[in-house]
Amino acid sequence: MNVIISGGGTGGHIYPAIAIANELKVIDPAIKILFVGAEGKMEMEKVPRAGYTIVGLPVVGIKRELTLANLAFPFKLGRSLIRARQIVHDFRPDAAVGVGGYASGPLLLAASMKGIPTLIQEQNSYAGLTNKVLARWAKRICVAYPGMDTFFPIDKIKLTGNPVRSDIQFASQQVEAGRKLFELDSNRPTLLIIGGSQGARTINESIEAGLMRFVDAGIQVIWQTGPAFIERARTAVAATGSTLIKAYDFIYEMDKAYAIADSVVSRAGALSVSELCLVGRPAILVPFPAAAEDHQTKNAMSLVEHNAALLVNDRVAREELVTAALNLLANPAQQQQLSQQIKTLAKPNAARDIANEVLKLIK
Repeated sequence: MNVIISGGGTGGHIYPAIAIANELKVIDPAIKILFVGAEGKMEMEKVPRAGYTIVGLPVVGIKRELTLANLAFPFKLGRSLIRARQIVHDFRPDAAVGVGGYASGPLLLAASMKGIPTLIQEQNSYAGLTNKVLARWAKRICVAYPGMDTFFPIDKIKLTGNPVRSDIQFASQQVEAGRKLFELDSNRPTLLIIGGSQGARTINESIEAGLMRFVDAGIQVIWQTGPAFIERARTAVAATGSTLIKAYDFIYEMDKAYAIADSVVSRAGALSVSELCLVGRPAILVPFPAAAEDHQTKNAMSLVEHNAALLVNDRVAREELVTAALNLLANPAQQQQLSQQIKTLAKPNAARDIANEVLKLIK
């Protein structure tokens, strides 16, 4: 069997795609999988690192503001459709999977035109534009949140949750390895800060301003800044003179980071929320306000309404985030409550369930 998986642009699209591919290979090691991404986007580096072949399309997105760059959109879309049709013709997939992002549009459209069954995986509580368009031709739509019939035909929907990397599911077994990797003291509380694969400016600036408060409180911090902020973060960390703060542009071994975190500060992207549910870590969510249709706030509220996470609004994060983090770390009872509640929302079999849906389409 041949399966194409398309999409990307952010870790929130890429890592679920890799998790689906991994499960397909577990079910049938002989299956052939080809990824299709957008040229110049992070999937072109992350997917080969996971052991899969990927080809790129020249597709780009439309910017919301008026800009000359939008003039190139129809030409690049046309080239991408032609390239996608060629990829489908050459690879001869039995099914095509779209996980959102620029590349999934042309590829799934090309597959549908060839009569190849397609499956969409929508990670967020508010459907993305590409997936809403592609839903017309999709045979199955796997979603992470209930109530998605607002966006998709109800007879096509399967509630599966979001797939996450298999190593995340076994994070609890990595405590000692995590302490060794990050060189941390087992007797001190640890805060993990993640802003998505590209980092989060508001979170970074909030943490930067409060670094000495963490040092004074004896808190260890694992701080994923994203590539754009890392040099500034390293300068700020050096100025504290402390070894308690560890700054990284990107953390590949997230299972070990989650394993040793007593609490987590994070954006509310779909993948981050799903991982937090799976590892059961008490979290403070700072939704990205510019996300399409404010879907990160909707993602966060799906936890907050179950007393499974705390929320700090982006516009007040610079004043309130560090205080909220210190208060949570000083309150073991609240940490335990949040941990227990967030675990009840986990869907650990999401990748396997989606992989089985793909195989059903083929059969």
